[in-house]
Amino acid sequence: MAISADERRELILRAVRESGTPLRLAELADRLAIPAVTVRRDVAALAEAGRVGRSHGFVSFREAPGEPTPASARTVGLLVPSVGSYFDELIAGARAAAAAQGARLVLGIAPYEVRDDRAQAAQLLENGADGLLLAPNLLPNGSARDHRWLDTLPVPAVLVERGRPDHGTLGDRLDMVYSDHRHGVLLALRHLASLGHERVLLAARDDSWTALEVRAGYEQGMRLLGAQPLPVLSTLDPGARPADPALLAAHIATAAANGVRAVLVHNDQDAIQLLPHLRTHGLTVPDDLALIAYDDVFAALAAPPLTAVSPPTRAVGETAVDLLLRRLTTATPLPVHRTALLPTLRIRTSCGG
Repeated sequence: MAISADERRELILRAVRESGTPLRLAELADRLAIPAVTVRRDVAALAEAGRVGRSHGFVSFREAPGEPTPASARTVGLLVPSVGSYFDELIAGARAAAAAQGARLVLGIAPYEVRDDRAQAAQLLENGADGLLLAPNLLPNGSARDHRWLDTLPVPAVLVERGRPDHGTLGDRLDMVYSDHRHGVLLALRHLASLGHERVLLAARDDSWTALEVRAGYEQGMRLLGAQPLPVLSTLDPGARPADPALLAAHIATAAANGVRAVLVHNDQDAIQLLPHLRTHGLTVPDDLALIAYDDVFAALAAPPLTAVSPPTRAVGETAVDLLLRRLTTATPLPVHRTALLPTLRIRTSCGG
């Protein structure tokens, strides 16, 4: 006996909800023994009513208004480009915030050089993620076509450490929680200015969102302080590999011979590797050169300990999880959030003064 459209859609809702993970439309049609064309039509109607989400051939369950599911029943997917350095603290913060509310955290890794953000996000969804925290390989000068998938995600998502979108661009309707790296650079420049350094050199990468924000912050900060920005030294070679620290030290020594006595280096690892090579040019820190590192992952372990800009990376992870779980468990729609957390400056001995 034929069943009504309402009955079919209740079967679809039940199947998707009981699955616990997004289902392929073809798999859903097979499971319910309903023609695929009919399933697609019913899923479209359910999506328009806000009962399911659909993206790239998948369908996922959404709670009806007034039926929020508690955080303890939720799974949060976290996608980062690496573990072992900068993102470790973000992961730790996300894990602690999820555990505090009884939610499950699932980790995905999409290295910058592989550029498989979309595939890794899809894997997190297949593993049951109800919402996503994403730190994709998203650069201001990248192709918008590469990130169109961000606007078609079937579940709520928060971009982490990927702030300052251009209005009208892809992903600008997503929540964002990020460190204000431009403010962090300004803190470093103000500190150096207070020690009498009007000319400050920046040595930085250019292959990540943080690196580009550090560069932009340097340009803005120097002009704000009434100083002229200097040409930025790249800490990457032409093949996008870490540059030879001996060569970087030679460039800094040349700048020092022309009166530059302060350097900001992104990141800690590059700053620490520079120290012995600077000594070969007769430059010691802080006697001959004030040096500030950006990231503060390992800066305190250097000899001498490095003054460093410390982004609130752990707090970014905590804040992003709290925001995502609130969006997942609150029946009332929330406005899109843009949450910028300010770095701090850890004063050590590498600047003197």
